[in-house]
Amino acid sequence: MQSADIRNVILLGHSGVGKTSIAEAMLYNSKAIGRLGKIMDGNTTLDYDPEEIKRQYSINLAIAPCEWKKKMINVIDTPGALNFIGEILEGVAVADAAVVVLAGGVAVGAEKGWELAGKRGIPRAIFLNKMNDETVDFDKVLGEIKEAFGNSCVPVQIPIIENRKFVGFVDTLHMKAKKFKAGGDVEEIPVPASVQAHAEEIHGSICEAVAETDEELMMKFFEGEEFTEEEIISGFTNAVKSGSCAPILLGAASDNLGIKELSDFIVEYFPSPVEAAEADAFDGEGKPIKVALHPEEQPVLFVFKTVVESSGRMSLFKVITGTVKNGDSLHNVEKNCDERVGQLYMLRGKTQIPVQQLTAGEIGAIAKLSNTATGDTLSGKGSSVVMPAIEFPEAQFSQSITCLKKGDDDKLSQSLAKMRDEDKIFTFGNNIETGELVINAIGEKHLDILVSKLKSRYGVEVKLATPKVAYRETIRKKVTEEYTHKKQSGGSGQYGKVVIEFEPGEQDELEFGERVVGGAVPKQYFPSVEKGLQESVKKGVLAGYPMVKLKATLIDGKYHPVDSKEVAFVTAASMAYRNALPKASPVLLEPIYNVKVNVPDKYMGDVIGDLNKRRGRVLGMNPIGGGRQEVEAEVPAAEMFTYATDLTSIAQARASYKSEFVRYEEVPANVAQAVIDAAKAEAEE
Repeated sequence: MQSADIRNVILLGHSGVGKTSIAEAMLYNSKAIGRLGKIMDGNTTLDYDPEEIKRQYSINLAIAPCEWKKKMINVIDTPGALNFIGEILEGVAVADAAVVVLAGGVAVGAEKGWELAGKRGIPRAIFLNKMNDETVDFDKVLGEIKEAFGNSCVPVQIPIIENRKFVGFVDTLHMKAKKFKAGGDVEEIPVPASVQAHAEEIHGSICEAVAETDEELMMKFFEGEEFTEEEIISGFTNAVKSGSCAPILLGAASDNLGIKELSDFIVEYFPSPVEAAEADAFDGEGKPIKVALHPEEQPVLFVFKTVVESSGRMSLFKVITGTVKNGDSLHNVEKNCDERVGQLYMLRGKTQIPVQQLTAGEIGAIAKLSNTATGDTLSGKGSSVVMPAIEFPEAQFSQSITCLKKGDDDKLSQSLAKMRDEDKIFTFGNNIETGELVINAIGEKHLDILVSKLKSRYGVEVKLATPKVAYRETIRKKVTEEYTHKKQSGGSGQYGKVVIEFEPGEQDELEFGERVVGGAVPKQYFPSVEKGLQESVKKGVLAGYPMVKLKATLIDGKYHPVDSKEVAFVTAASMAYRNALPKASPVLLEPIYNVKVNVPDKYMGDVIGDLNKRRGRVLGMNPIGGGRQEVEAEVPAAEMFTYATDLTSIAQARASYKSEFVRYEEVPANVAQAVIDAAKAEAEE
């Protein structure tokens, strides 16, 4: 396929709006598949993962190439739930245009898709799906669209409703009316009088958008001259490709209505990779460069997704420039290693279609690359081009994870490592302080999918729990304690006496010193005293958490010339610590995090109220534009484990946050007592 004949189009939108059904209908209409699958039946081409079939919603990005009017449309289907934002970001990274899908109104998934496509600078259109639902109010939805996305959104189709049924549409670009026939085809009819005035008004808006693409057309528009059909189509095409106009189309994928017109629109008005802007990249020295599409250049492939299958790994890529062929040797610039291209494929869902070569702009896959991962660039001989990495958000929802079956710990770690090849957002690791394996995801739904995959793919069953907080303990006043350790059990005994002054210190680590006079304790035993204290501070006297900011000074003691030895002074120091610290006003300390929440203005009060309930201190609110604020607060870590999920609920998934550790602070007495009681109960089990 020639690069000029390719359209790489991503479907974006909220969960449940019908993106997968639209892709299915496009495949069916192009005869790429022989039957029209349905989500409820679990037989669509793109929702093929067992988890997707079971849950009846998309979890993974999927590719669906189909030929329409001698053009190749690579449909990139994405999940709607923002728990799977990584899949969406991978798709946006290689798309040349976006269709934002709505159903009955503007939901947060559509807002996010619109934002991501705009950030990437690719043209956007809107497809209002499920128009066969009698409850859909087109004028109301159109108002929501313009409020959310601006007046650049213009309906190139308005519905024809008869007896409350969606039976056709008026093409406001050409001012023609179309009525649906069987199989999703249309027939031309006169424009109904009931919508004539509205259609003419919208046609005028399209002409205004056309005028803004060219100075001569602008003059003609102001002088009241009518545009020719050729001028309208040419100007409209330029407006769409430049992003200054976002057309709104209508349909009902479940009945295959309006899908052929959507495919027509994609091939006629969306840009090919040839027309897309030059790609941002870096040279071998890390300097920014632009890469233009040239099929004859050395190939540059960007790996945007990795799929892990029972047969091995499959690397999905877009050819940025050049042409790649079976058997080629490519260089992975980031890993500084060579990879041999085995069999090239195009993917249609899980179906692998072998091909001999892929040229600039095409999307394909290679199996079993040894070292290449998501985000890597593969280049031909002599090329050192590196494509920018995909910027994934930080996973903030944390849970401890343990195996239900003993002996599966190693298997769990290995399985999680394999899953990380496929999903670059979730992280996992051992918390050295608490001894727990902690897994971090975007939210509960994301983590639920990961747990299900562990069981179904790798046979590892796990349970999740709220992670333990890495508390600390310290003291608030000075005390002096003496302790004598003596032991006689036949033969040489053990003897050591210490007098130690304990007081609050400045450093987290134990500060040990001595002020012994007259040789009451010989210098050779000073390290033994310090050793006993170093071992002791690993556990505090309140709840067994590490003791910090403690200064201990050996001021006196006694020794025996025969019975004194290292172990005696180690023990004496430990017992002095144990006896002294309960008298030194010990307190519990908790980690405090700086939290910055990016939130729409209308949810700011609810967010601040919730932070206050979490014992947070709000430090300020900073306007960041676009009707959004950044709320900054300091919040105890113990109150943050469910925040990712709770914030999604509070702000309807329209807010995000970042957090980082800043310091330890004393725990309020009532909270501290609950922590201490819980620690004692656990120790008694």
